[in-house]
Amino acid sequence: MTSPDPRTATPPHVMAVTAHAARCRTLAAALPHARIIHVTDGESLLREAHATIPDVVLLYSDTPGVPLHDILPLLRQRDELAATRWLAVGTHGLGELLAAGADALVSDATPPEGLALQIEIMLGRVQQQRAAHERLGTLQRRMDTWEHEERVRDQLVHMLVHDLKNPIAAVMGLLDIVLEDRRIPKDTQDLIKVARDESQHLLHLASNMLDVRKIQAGKMHLRRELIFSPMFEEIITLAQSDVGSGLRDRHLIVDVTPSLSPVSADPEILRRIMANLISNALKHTSAGGQIAVAVRAHPSGVEISVQDNGEGIPAEDIPNLFAAFEQSRLTLHGRFDTGMGLAFCKMAVEEHGGQIGVTSERGAGSVFTLTLPLTPDTEDEDEEDFADLLV
Repeated sequence: MTSPDPRTATPPHVMAVTAHAARCRTLAAALPHARIIHVTDGESLLREAHATIPDVVLLYSDTPGVPLHDILPLLRQRDELAATRWLAVGTHGLGELLAAGADALVSDATPPEGLALQIEIMLGRVQQQRAAHERLGTLQRRMDTWEHEERVRDQLVHMLVHDLKNPIAAVMGLLDIVLEDRRIPKDTQDLIKVARDESQHLLHLASNMLDVRKIQAGKMHLRRELIFSPMFEEIITLAQSDVGSGLRDRHLIVDVTPSLSPVSADPEILRRIMANLISNALKHTSAGGQIAVAVRAHPSGVEISVQDNGEGIPAEDIPNLFAAFEQSRLTLHGRFDTGMGLAFCKMAVEEHGGQIGVTSERGAGSVFTLTLPLTPDTEDEDEEDFADLLV
């Protein structure tokens, strides 16, 4: 180990617990860069270790008074001495010191140079441990700061979303009332429809942002129900109303297979998933475009697909398509898609135990497909039916 520069570093503290002061003088000559502290017995060691934190302590087994192997366990329990190294020195009683917590042992007949080398090795380990502890402390402080910032961010997002949702909903309600007034000119009605659709989009963004944060924090608790074919149709109808008036300019086809085996899902979250997928198809198709929603049986559950004949997705965008804020791309309507809605869909589907994916061809549209697993009881019945067929 390179000796510390005495002009820039505090010398390491080496305590020698022995009744023979000559041993300390010999040790001081072999370790000129260290401060050698002579301690006469175990009781004195208890006091000195409080006043000065030693780097290395030499425990001579022939030290009179209270046995050092009785004192060492007490000292090793102290947090401030966690990095201290304990070296048992002697001919007899080394096994007891080693059992009590000594890090190493050496004979008292070892030449001063050999003893100094052993101490140098221990000082190097002390330095490494303290450096690692300091780095760990720095990382822990950074982690505490990050966790605090995350909590503040979560609280801020939560407050913003809740403070935004009510006024946005109020604006949408007023716009709907205005749209019912037949005296308003057609061009003004079109502008109001745009304002209403943009308000709906803003409401979706706020809700998705809150739900993504909830899922990431493990705070979204699903309220599952058994979903049969008629309820799928109802959920899709509600999702259409959530998307807004833009669907009036699209040809929407809904095909739900009758008598599907039920799945266990949260109907409100499923409605949000469908609204996001239909809204995504709307944003990437032109007026007069086609959007097809299908619900079919699948070997592992129920498969739901949302297909459009719009612009399609560039191949380079697909790998990050479901990552929030990572697939910003310009839609046909001049709006950048943040991907927050698709990120919510992926997290929510996986929270249900399902999977979601996409296939797309540039210029030929896209198909988003998700699967929801059957309820456990249904799976058992299907397995029994299959077993009956084999008999």
